[in-house]
Amino acid sequence: MAHRHEKYICPFTDFGFKKIFGTEPNKDLLIDFLNQLLAEKEGKIADLQYIPTEQLGRNYDDRRAIFDIYCTNEAGERFIVELQKSSQTYFKDRSIYYSTFPIQAQAQIIIAKWPKLKAVYTIAILDFKFKGTKKDKDNFHHKVKLHNTDTKEVFYEKLSYIYLELPKFTKTLKECETRFEKWLYVLRNLGDLTKRPAKLKEKIFDKLFEVAEIANYEEWTRLPDNYYMPLDKQRLLQVTA
Repeated sequence: MAHRHEKYICPFTDFGFKKIFGTEPNKDLLIDFLNQLLAEKEGKIADLQYIPTEQLGRNYDDRRAIFDIYCTNEAGERFIVELQKSSQTYFKDRSIYYSTFPIQAQAQIIIAKWPKLKAVYTIAILDFKFKGTKKDKDNFHHKVKLHNTDTKEVFYEKLSYIYLELPKFTKTLKECETRFEKWLYVLRNLGDLTKRPAKLKEKIFDKLFEVAEIANYEEWTRLPDNYYMPLDKQRLLQVTA
């Protein structure tokens, strides 16, 4: 059987995800994705500044955190963006733990008085389905905040957890109506595409497909053929995950 040579990098690899979203020249892609994800009620992000992804605990023995992408916007709000390829038993625990780092970082910079904290968003793009979510088994977009269990009102607005279960997003490109849905389609299917779909001719996707084209990365085109496995066995560049 002939090996298939993919045309675009797979976003569900460490290399692919960070190449698309985690570099300064491509931060406009991340800005657009976040703006579509958060919607206008959260406020438009005009610019982002990347922060070092390795965060140390307050004490020597504390567990450190290494984020996939960590950044702040012009308002000082913090964004942790995580890609998770395979199911992890305590992934929710890890995402909650990760959110404590940007909170502590804000508290440490002001000594004289307790600071007014900026919002923190922990965003997880998942290539698996959460276990134990039977009540909303068809919902792929989970938006979680602290809320009062009696009144159901949000208790604290500035701490948000967003989980995207992409295997549950099954729309075809023809069925995608918003740019957010198109982003989800691209994230889920980019590694399988052999050409750019006509429906993705918007300017932001011009940049995306240019960035994602494997031919632009000479070092990757030299991989041995046995790394180009059929898609049901191994995605291109999976070795970097």
